[in-house]
Amino acid sequence: MITIVFCLVGWTLGWMIFGRPKSVTQLRSAAASVEQPSSCHGFDVIIPARNEAASIGLLLSDLASLPQSGNRVLIINDHSTDSTVEIASGFAGVEVIDAPDLPEGWTGKSWACHIGFEYLRTTTEDHDRGLVFFDADVRVDPDVVQLLVDQQSATGALVSVQPWHQTKRPYEKLSALFNVIALVGTAMSSPTRSSGAFGPVLVTTPADYQLAGGHEQVRDQVVEDLALAANYRLSGQRVELFRGAEAVRFRMYPNGLRQLSEGWAKNFATGAGSTHPLRLLAAVVWLTSLGSATALGIEAISGSGSPWTALALYIAFTAQLAWMFRQVGNFGLATAAVFPLLLGFFFC
Repeated sequence: MITIVFCLVGWTLGWMIFGRPKSVTQLRSAAASVEQPSSCHGFDVIIPARNEAASIGLLLSDLASLPQSGNRVLIINDHSTDSTVEIASGFAGVEVIDAPDLPEGWTGKSWACHIGFEYLRTTTEDHDRGLVFFDADVRVDPDVVQLLVDQQSATGALVSVQPWHQTKRPYEKLSALFNVIALVGTAMSSPTRSSGAFGPVLVTTPADYQLAGGHEQVRDQVVEDLALAANYRLSGQRVELFRGAEAVRFRMYPNGLRQLSEGWAKNFATGAGSTHPLRLLAAVVWLTSLGSATALGIEAISGSGSPWTALALYIAFTAQLAWMFRQVGNFGLATAAVFPLLLGFFFC
């Protein structure tokens, strides 16, 4: 009975800590309901890129349909050895800047972003424009870029988006639970308690970026987005988080199971320290309740437990996870149905 109660408590906590995180499609709906057109603030885009030949052209194709009213797109080439530069140079209006050699004490991405900003700062007269950072593997609906810039202008916050996770190969489905925990850890459904940011998409202004110290202030951080968000808050600024909801999307870790495992391990090792202790405890209880439900299922199969109780808990957790998974990527009911496998991989 204690295990059953614990599972029910964990299931309830799961709903509470996940909440209803905002999506960029809500910005689109809000804009469509307003009779007056968007103010269309100008902006510049910085994209750090190192050996991104497989993806850079897709993002630039998305951005190519943006209005060219002074908006600049900078590719900061971080010593690519593939055809990244050639592909980027083939797009009209795209500026390709070669990053100097990496100084001691810097990570590659932060250095590239810093170089991009310094280049913009010295070559742009209008410093009131929006400043957008994209990872090279992001795909974005063109209208969403302007919506994010206008949202930043309206709120004055650092606006950040966790892209919707597109998967193609079966092993990539193992990321489902990690994606959910990433959103839970940031408390993004709570505008006053959210922590961290999502590095793939950051929208700010030059003045706010400098006030927070920019990427120079987080130059040695492996997971720079969390540190950057913390610096924004320390400087008295807000951070507003959204989920991509298919309008902003990417494919993570396409190069195999090892890349996926190492990538998530790096992010979670750093991210756990920035999560509020009570929220972290609630997440641990929820994950443990998933394990307890799995254990009850194993007992039922072996004949030492109640099959109906185990089945009811399995259905409850599967339904919960199926809904959560759809918020973060193309993970459906079938992925949720094998949550014991996902849980085992998560803790391995």
